[in-house]
Amino acid sequence: MGMVIPGQMGDLVWRGEFENDKTHVYVEICSMKNIYVGNLAYSVSDDDLQEAFAAFGEVARAKVIMDRDTGRSKGFGFVEMPDDGEADAAINGLNEQPINGRNVRVNEARPRDDRPRR
Repeated sequence: MGMVIPGQMGDLVWRGEFENDKTHVYVEICSMKNIYVGNLAYSVSDDDLQEAFAAFGEVARAKVIMDRDTGRSKGFGFVEMPDDGEADAAINGLNEQPINGRNVRVNEARPRDDRPRR
């Protein structure tokens, strides 16, 4: 498993191997795939989201977005997965499928700059 390194452009996953008394070093740095999950039931927690996506691979982070004032879920969240293949499998496998009794919308999150302003 790798170590998550937060960065301004998104998180990076550092995976490395070191062999004692040798010069062999293997380092892989890859970006996370950020996944949008919408139409969440208000009862869905970060752990529920993590568990649903973990069936498809490694989940670095799962976060349900909460309203600052009420503390209630806003009905959407984000999941970050370091492996693109696993992330794509999760998107295809969970889109329009129920989590806590409600069918969710799942797709790759768009960068903030690409979204239309409200």
